[in-house]
Amino acid sequence: MKAVKILEKLLGSKRSAAVVMLLGTAGLLLIMITSFLPDKKQQPTQETSTSPVSAASAGYCRSTEQKLREFLRHIDGAGEVEVYLTVGSGERYIYASEGKRSTSENRTEEEKKYVMTGGSSTRGPLIETVETPEITGAVIVCTGCGSPAVEERIYKAASAALGIPTAKIYVTKMR
Repeated sequence: MKAVKILEKLLGSKRSAAVVMLLGTAGLLLIMITSFLPDKKQQPTQETSTSPVSAASAGYCRSTEQKLREFLRHIDGAGEVEVYLTVGSGERYIYASEGKRSTSENRTEEEKKYVMTGGSSTRGPLIETVETPEITGAVIVCTGCGSPAVEERIYKAASAALGIPTAKIYVTKMR
C-alpha cells in the first residue's frame, strides 16, 4: 500500500495510481503466461528430426555404392557391376565435452559437461566429429561372376574396400 501512496503523490490522484498499478499487474501476468507456452523453435517436428538422418545415410550409401561399383568394374573379368549396400544406423554426432575428476580416499567423482556454442537464442552443443553410417552388408551383381576366380577377387576387394567380412557380402551373376 505504500507504493499506491507514492504513486498518488507522483500522479496526483488515487484513480491514476490505481490505473498504473492495474497496468503493471496485467503486464506481469502476461509475462507469466508466456513462460508456460511451448517454444516452437526448440521442439522439432517428427519429420525434421528423422529426415536429415535418413537423407544423410542414404546419400552416404549411394555415394559409397557408386565408388565401389566403379572400383569393381576394373577387376579383370568382372564385366558390368551393380552394388547394393545396407547400413546399420544413421550418422552419429560426437559432442565436445569437458570434465573434471576428483579423487578422495576410496571415492572418485567425475563431472562431465558439454561445450556449448552460440548466443542465448541459438545456443547448442559443439559437434566434435560426425561418424559416418556403419555398412553392415553388400550385394554385388556382375556379368563375369560365372567364374569362381572372378567371384573370389570380387569378394576380397569388396571386403577390403568396405571393411566388412566376406560373410556379409553376397556376389551373384547378373542375367
